[in-house]
Order: sequence, then C-alpha cells, then structure tokens
Amino acid sequence: MTMNLLRNCLLATALGLALGACQPKASAPADASPAVATVNGQPISKGFYDYYVKSLSGKSPADLAPDIRGKLLDNMVHGEVIAQEAVKQGLDKTGDTPYVLELSRLQVLGQALGEHYLKDKKPTDAELHAEYDAYVAAAPKVEYHARHILVATEPFAEKVVQRLERGEKFEDLAKAESMDPSKTNGGDLGWIRPEQVPPEFMKAVAALKPGEYSKTPVQTPFGWHIVELVETRPIAPQSFEERKQRIEQELERKKFKDYIDELMRTAQITKNLDQGAAGSAAAPAAAAPEATPAAPASAAPPATPPAKN
Repeated sequence: MTMNLLRNCLLATALGLALGACQPKASAPADASPAVATVNGQPISKGFYDYYVKSLSGKSPADLAPDIRGKLLDNMVHGEVIAQEAVKQGLDKTGDTPYVLELSRLQVLGQALGEHYLKDKKPTDAELHAEYDAYVAAAPKVEYHARHILVATEPFAEKVVQRLERGEKFEDLAKAESMDPSKTNGGDLGWIRPEQVPPEFMKAVAALKPGEYSKTPVQTPFGWHIVELVETRPIAPQSFEERKQRIEQELERKKFKDYIDELMRTAQITKNLDQGAAGSAAAPAAAAPEATPAAPASAAPPATPPAKN
C-alpha cells in the first residue's frame, strides 16, 4: 500500500496534476494553522496539508511513513509553484479557466451547503418507515423470464412473426435474425423487472401467458421486438434493513431539494439570455446567482453516495 501511494504521488507530480483533484484555487486557503511550507511568500498551512493528505490517502499524516509525508508536501509545493506562475501570467482570467474556477466554487459551496443543512436533519424512524411502506406498495410483485428477437424494421419483424406462426422455433430465429447480443442464447434475457426494460417492452411481456409470444411487433428505442414469455415468479420487496440506506439517501435528497426550491422561490433572479446581443453579453454575470442554488438540487447532496439497489 505504501509503495502504491508513493507511486501515485510520483505520477501525479510528473503530470503536474498533484493538486488538481483537491484544490481548484491558485493558493492554499487561509487558516490559523502554522505553515508547513512557503512558496514565494505564500504559506501552505498545516490544515490545508492535512486535508490534502487525507483526501488523497484516506489517512492522517501521522499514519504515513516520513517519506510519503514528504512526497505529499513536495506535491503541494509543486502544485503551488505551477498555480502561482499561471496566475502571474494571467491565465486565471483567460480562456475557459475563469469559468472552470467559478464552476468549482459553485460545486464546492453546494456540497458544503448540503452537508450543513442535512447535519441535524437525519430522517426519523417514522419518516423511514413511511417511505418504506410507499416503496413496498409500488414495488413489482412479479418478475418475468423472457426471450426476444430484435430487428431493425417493422416489416421484417412481421416476417419473423409469420415464420414463428409456421412453426419455426423462437430460439433458432433469435440466433439467426436478432441483432441483440442475447441472440447467442436464443434471445434469452433471463429474469427481468419493469424498471430494467423500456415500458413498451414490459407492457408486451406482462400481457402474455407463459409460452406465448407477441403476435404484434413491439417498438422501443432499440428497434422492433418479438417477445416471448417463458415463465413468471413472485418476488418479495427488499426488507426494511436492506432498503434502509437507500431510503435515507432518498429522504435527504427530498429534504435538500425542498430547501433549494424555497431558496429559488425567494431569490431575485433576472434572466437576459434571449434579449439580443446586449443581453447575451450580460448573461455570464446573471447566470451565477441562478446556478448557485440550482447545482446541488439536481441530484443528491454531493456528500451523499449514489443509491444502490
């Protein structure tokens, strides 16, 4: 592990990217902690160094060997020298760089706001169980074992149906005519649930009895399908404990979105995007206030990991 971390540090230094993932600004943030290094009069604080070490290694500096601690500090010094030179040449104000820095600011502040707002708003047991009950009510009760033949056009799909009507085997036709990778298995898709396939496809499957195939081809964004239902079986929803983490994340998303929606309702926002050349010139300045609250509202608070089934 130590050698891998050292190798990663060396690679980051060689690429000039040592600080890219952790610090978008040109210099370390000011804090009251002592400096661990100074670059052209600009201190690199111990607080910033500790944050960098933890973000890269997941450990505190005290848990790392001295050579690793020194290499990480070298990385920060290297990054600071590069950043200072970029600012000296005015690159922080040219090209796309100002917009990248501003976008980073919006994202970081959005994450900070999400963490701060949700810190004392953990879902209650009542909220968790109410959300779980809603999940159980909406969860599919049956899953389907299906096959399909996927072709590019409706006329060709109709010809495939005619061949099935004349007695050709579904699996053989899938291997010969389907353009889906499942053709190698005779079109077998295994067990599927409604959330896993396009709604048109699911509707056709659910209308069949085991052993039947769709006499009318089904169109989805992927093409035209002839669907066969092999069998069905009942499924049980996840238990409360299995679902609990995801429910917590969903409730936090909802709470934070409601909070941001209220901020958007009370914010004074002016949009000039479609008011001609003069309005277009003013658009970047007008866009910033709108983007600040909107960024974290489109997904979970950045500190919340993506939900998993």
